[in-house]
Amino acid sequence: MDTPMPPATQPSIAIIGGSITGPTLALRLLQEGFQDVHVFEASPQPTALAGGIIGLEHTALGVLDTIGVPQEQIIPYPSERVVTIKVADQLEAGRVQTLYPGRNTIWQLINNSLLSRLPAEHLHTAMRATAIGTDENNRARVEFANGTTVSADLVVFADGRRSVGRQLLDPGRQLGYAGVVAWRGQSSWLPADMKDFTRYEPLGTRLAIFPTILRDGSVGTDWTFYLPMTTEHFKQLCGGDPVQRVFVLPHQVTPAAKLFVTNMTAELLPAPALQLMEHTTSWAAAPLLTIDPPKQMIFKMGGSRALLIGDALAPVFPLTGRGANNGIEQADALVTVLTQCYRYDANVDAALQGWQRRMLPTVEQALQLGPQLAQGLGLRPTPYQAANLRSVGSPKPSPKSSPSPRGTTGVQRGGQPRRPMR
Repeated sequence: MDTPMPPATQPSIAIIGGSITGPTLALRLLQEGFQDVHVFEASPQPTALAGGIIGLEHTALGVLDTIGVPQEQIIPYPSERVVTIKVADQLEAGRVQTLYPGRNTIWQLINNSLLSRLPAEHLHTAMRATAIGTDENNRARVEFANGTTVSADLVVFADGRRSVGRQLLDPGRQLGYAGVVAWRGQSSWLPADMKDFTRYEPLGTRLAIFPTILRDGSVGTDWTFYLPMTTEHFKQLCGGDPVQRVFVLPHQVTPAAKLFVTNMTAELLPAPALQLMEHTTSWAAAPLLTIDPPKQMIFKMGGSRALLIGDALAPVFPLTGRGANNGIEQADALVTVLTQCYRYDANVDAALQGWQRRMLPTVEQALQLGPQLAQGLGLRPTPYQAANLRSVGSPKPSPKSSPSPRGTTGVQRGGQPRRPMR
């Protein structure tokens, strides 16, 4: 039986960010008996973002299980299979099947599930952090754009790729742009019999698609299309610098941007992929970002501490599949450390240093892996400059009048892949 935590020894904990890592951390802390835990989310509506395929490994799935988020609620299709379709001249040139050590889901399904379990008194929306310092009692104090200030013994920044916390605590590590944009969307079109995470891979790009439950409850497809793009072209289509506009929200995706992505689909991919774009109802985008590996996660603020975790610590390429996994695993390990310290009166600083020492190598490995994967796919900012310039016209029709079996993404019943045509 667990030793109860004395209320008098409990710290006050402020968590900045209400996406996945922040709510996971809050729910785990509440589960372990911490009571003074509050999540501050900048957006008035935390679930306003759209889509985004996320692979969760079994370690992260186990953490979500622990806080009462069952797989059947967040995993629309429990397939472990990854089907990779090589494409040449818009035709299938072969396919490979592998197994993913986890399950695939969609950002909004996890976010909705987490926030629905977080008691209302612990979630505060429309609270955009702007500064951190110390108060008259030498405790960390966070200032918000609306004039509110909050003091806490522990401040955890889990506020995403363009983290205010990282800018304030570790300003020497600046974001860079990798020359590639992950275009995202949700489409009402679903290939027949598709239940697996499927990747089209012509040289120089990748289209990843996965079946999901759309916001209206219908079944559709969530997709991510990686396309090289110069900074200037990104500014032209998306209205901002890629290291400033780190997410392009649905209402910010211009007709010209949709036209560009549709044109590239028609030029590079088999005919069925064009149907995916033509039936897309929600668009978004995220430039791939680079950053130096972090040297620390813990920062002293007077007698308090401030931490960086998840994407706030270091955003990794989505190609690695480690973004959400890093955040969830760091949050869970942090809760274990804090629980042991405050339940058994151990030294918090020493324990946090041990936590940091275990977490940092995984982050550094993911930061190294992302560019390696991009290079393997031929993802560079230059191959499609001519296509970029052509994208101001109308979408090019597919050269094939009907879908070719070599361009389909489904598998036959019984799990066997269709054989490529010779």
